[in-house]
Amino acid sequence: MFDVLIQTLGGLGIFILGMKFMTEGLQMAAGNRIRNVLKAVSNNRVVGFATGAAVTALVQSSSATTVMLISFVSAGLMSLNQAVGVMLGCNVGTTMTAQLIAFKLSSLALPAITIGVPLKYFSPRKKYRYLGEVILGFGLLFFGMTVMGDGLKPLRADPEFIAFFTKFDASSMGGVLLCVATGCILTMILQSSSATVGLTMTLATQGLLDFPSAMALVLGENIGTTITAELATIGSSCSDSHRAARSNTMFNVLGVCIMLAIFPFFLQGVEWVSVHLTGAQPWDMQVNGEYPYVGRYLANGHTLFNLTNALVFLVFLPALIRVGTWCSPKDKTAGDDLFRLPVFDQHVEDNPVAALAQVRGEIHRMSITVNAAYANALESLEKRDHRTVKMRQRFETHINDAHKAISTFLAKTMQSELNEEISNDIAEQIRIVNNLERIGDAVEALGLLCEDIVDKELRFSENAMGDLFVISAKVDEFLNMINQALIKQPEGLMARAEDTERAIDAMRETMRDAHIERLKVGKCGIEGGLAFINLLARLEKIGDYCYSIARTVAMQR
Repeated sequence: MFDVLIQTLGGLGIFILGMKFMTEGLQMAAGNRIRNVLKAVSNNRVVGFATGAAVTALVQSSSATTVMLISFVSAGLMSLNQAVGVMLGCNVGTTMTAQLIAFKLSSLALPAITIGVPLKYFSPRKKYRYLGEVILGFGLLFFGMTVMGDGLKPLRADPEFIAFFTKFDASSMGGVLLCVATGCILTMILQSSSATVGLTMTLATQGLLDFPSAMALVLGENIGTTITAELATIGSSCSDSHRAARSNTMFNVLGVCIMLAIFPFFLQGVEWVSVHLTGAQPWDMQVNGEYPYVGRYLANGHTLFNLTNALVFLVFLPALIRVGTWCSPKDKTAGDDLFRLPVFDQHVEDNPVAALAQVRGEIHRMSITVNAAYANALESLEKRDHRTVKMRQRFETHINDAHKAISTFLAKTMQSELNEEISNDIAEQIRIVNNLERIGDAVEALGLLCEDIVDKELRFSENAMGDLFVISAKVDEFLNMINQALIKQPEGLMARAEDTERAIDAMRETMRDAHIERLKVGKCGIEGGLAFINLLARLEKIGDYCYSIARTVAMQR
């Protein structure tokens, strides 16, 4: 019995490893194309649904895609409506794994491993290593299925195990609910519906589960797979990310409830589709002690459930989002969000696209804090308020801490095996966050200067104050331009940035010369005059850093 357990669990482990290799290899090969496709999704729910199905079928993991979507929503790269529409498609796309398993390609497992290993570990070029990872994953997936099947064969004649599996009898509603609950819990533990569906198909093939019971398990596994999206929202202060995850969960829960209400008719529908559309033999046909055709029925049932469910909720998408919102925390952004340190989900560490989405969101939040620090420095000068002046240190400390947290996470992400596109993307994000930190330092120097001016009660002439208002407004315009570009790069960014940077430089020169003339004729005090010239220099330096960020953002196009 111990050998049976070890072989079955070992086969399941090989299967999961194969899924991991396939998913990571496909993600790395696709690179930023996945991110760009998902970001380009329109508000059209049908387009979003089709995109989600296609992307998930490509990466072979609804969990990976939903984690990306949660990250995009948290980062502000995608709206709640867009994300939920794409998630409906993800649930359909993930059924391609079960369809692939049902083709019984076990004979290709060892040849795929033979080809995949040298490609992955000995190929000099990255794209061939990613291809090898996909092929190796494919081979391990089917090899794991074979090992699981061989491990479970002795149980077909064991009276104790036969008695145990008879408890999973879908002939009664209690038995159906037991199957659904078991499938849900098992998937929550493994965090992979593909793995549990594969295990269920193996159990059914060995005759340990009949088709109705196995189908009920698969329905439960659709609920259990939502745990990944729920875990991805832990620590997020974005209400919409929680609502997206909750809508995804309610989509599966409500869909399973509907199918349970019509369970006998659902089974008949799956059998009709399997026999008449795919030409499958009866699921209970036995060949050499096994039931080789039941896997096709389960794969078709898995696809039919998710496709029907998605089409229904696609029509009632606003209602689904309202239910998800109602089930979500009322306000995850309560409190002083401006000074919240960056939070990165540990579940995205193996998903570079999702990790970079979270980084973009945190960099955008850091830029908002930088803008607020700049506004605080100017406000302290305008109002001459010591309480406003004292906020300077808090802004400086937070900006430095945010820079450290984001840089550390990016450095950790760089230690993974990445393709060239993602490596370049990470390098660009590091340049952006470094320049934001430099802006923070320049704003800190500006704040110190403003504090000194307030403490010494230095006054400027009316002309000087007018000039200061004009150039500071231009710098503020540049900061806002950069802040918006970090989320969605506008057309003609570099042209606007160049014009703004030249305008700030010209203002500094003109205003400095004019102020020197005022100093010569005694319209301004010497100490106040020097302070004004230093203010112009600090503002011009902030403009330089903004231009550097604009150039980096434009390179990402």
